[in-house]
Amino acid sequence: MAINRRRWFKVHGLLALPVWLLFAFVCFTGTIAVISHELTWLTNPAARASNPADLPVRPLHELVDAVKAEVPDAAVSNVMLMEPYLVAAVSFSSANFPVALAYVNPYTADVQMINDGLTFIGFMRSLHGWLLFPWYHSYSIGYYLVGAMSLVTLGALITGAVVYKRFWRAYTRPVFRLGRGLRVALGDFHRLAGAWSLWFLLLMGLTGLWYLVQGILWHNEVEIETAVTPVPLSDVPLLSDEDSTVPRPVSLEAALAQARHALPSIQPAWVSLPEHARDHFMIAGAGDSLFHDQYAYGASVNQWTGEISSLRRPETMNVLQTLTHIADPLHYGTIGGLWTKVIWFVFGLLLSTMALSGFMIWTRRTVRGVQGGAV
Repeated sequence: MAINRRRWFKVHGLLALPVWLLFAFVCFTGTIAVISHELTWLTNPAARASNPADLPVRPLHELVDAVKAEVPDAAVSNVMLMEPYLVAAVSFSSANFPVALAYVNPYTADVQMINDGLTFIGFMRSLHGWLLFPWYHSYSIGYYLVGAMSLVTLGALITGAVVYKRFWRAYTRPVFRLGRGLRVALGDFHRLAGAWSLWFLLLMGLTGLWYLVQGILWHNEVEIETAVTPVPLSDVPLLSDEDSTVPRPVSLEAALAQARHALPSIQPAWVSLPEHARDHFMIAGAGDSLFHDQYAYGASVNQWTGEISSLRRPETMNVLQTLTHIADPLHYGTIGGLWTKVIWFVFGLLLSTMALSGFMIWTRRTVRGVQGGAV
């Protein structure tokens, strides 16, 4: 048994090779990404949804109208609603802004800022998700590098649990010796952090593994979500010589009403406006399912007839779709709002420092072994 444990220890040590520097970077950027919305609120007053008069949330079409009033030639593509303390982000394009976001207060419909660059939230998600490597035909080397860290996580979890004999004692009789030198302190911290983070390591490893599988599916053009069929040509009105009136689609307000009628529990988080004559209103939001993300409920609405073309809800999802919609809340800790974000942030920092301590322990042991061999 001792020989087997020694072998497990060697494998665990191999997982502390310099790849752990990349692992620590991925962990740290993910930890920051967890609270990127809150950091945006702290650092950018224009992103705050102030509501001193305790006003109700304004209808989405009023937010879109506010952007069009601010930028008359704006072509609005979608609206994203976030936490109650953050503005709504209205994506649009115009002559002066090829791609831009308007920060609109959801309670007053005031346009507080126009951002035509990369947001901090988007930057942190991109840095954590694919290390800012470029995408080409649904393929990014950075995405696979980050996804591969899930194998490191699960490998460290399994080998660490085997090597650390009776690790459960760390819960009742934790040992952390500060007066015995750096090597002893690093070892004690690494073992304690690993024992207390087992659940978090497992969660990050499994969700990260799913992201890796998801990337492989994307790269091989395997569709997870069912594509919405374009609006039938028969539904698209045509101009005639007798009637020069330009056909107008149904309003955003009417499309949202249809979605709420079909999905009474939906809380819209993302709404996409039609881009062409055969496109739909696409509405996605959260519902009454705790572990599904804020886009698990969805409806596509025919822009000419106002009828529902397709619906998405958790109970009708297949396995791949379910994994897609539960991975983010579990990975980023959004299942319980701000409180679970704080927990994920704390354990994310713990995991980052544990990765660095493991690398430091491996480095010190390697240098000592080389020096011993030289003598």
